[in-house]
Amino acid sequence: MSEDKITNQPTSLHDGFEHEDLTPKGPFYFMAGLVLLGIVIYLIAFGIYRFLDSYQSVHQPLVSPMVTPEADTRIMTHEETQTFPQPRLEENERTQLRSFIEDQDQKLATYNWVDKDKGILRIPIDRAMELIAKRGLPVHSEGASSAPSSGGKSSAAQTSAPVKKQPPKTPATKAAASGN
Repeated sequence: MSEDKITNQPTSLHDGFEHEDLTPKGPFYFMAGLVLLGIVIYLIAFGIYRFLDSYQSVHQPLVSPMVTPEADTRIMTHEETQTFPQPRLEENERTQLRSFIEDQDQKLATYNWVDKDKGILRIPIDRAMELIAKRGLPVHSEGASSAPSSGGKSSAAQTSAPVKKQPPKTPATKAAASGN
């Protein structure tokens, strides 16, 4: 009998599901509120930055009258870039890098004097590699030293010997050394 009561109950008006969908007003109100919140946040941030900028300009320390005024370095024209103190920022990275590389390549590919008085000449790198391949690298014997040394010892033997350093003399050590 209990089963008959469950199955024979009167049906509801909805028949177990919802007949009405959500209205589009809810998402539109949410989006409008989101846009309004974004505008409010933008206005607050703009006001804060404007206040801080005016505060900084009012509270900037005074410059001594003995100092000569300099131009504002935040705004540069092309003519002023050559008079701006070093180090300068790059104006155009690609062209400046290209001219630097071309200059280095030109130095590596040409003959030029490094020191004319001493007879030091720079030769192209290709020619230097040919000469090294043909002549070989200079080789020094292990026993010979490049600089003459005194006393018949090589400079390597002199530098490898430990040097004993005496402690500095204080008034107490001076008195003990003199026997007083």
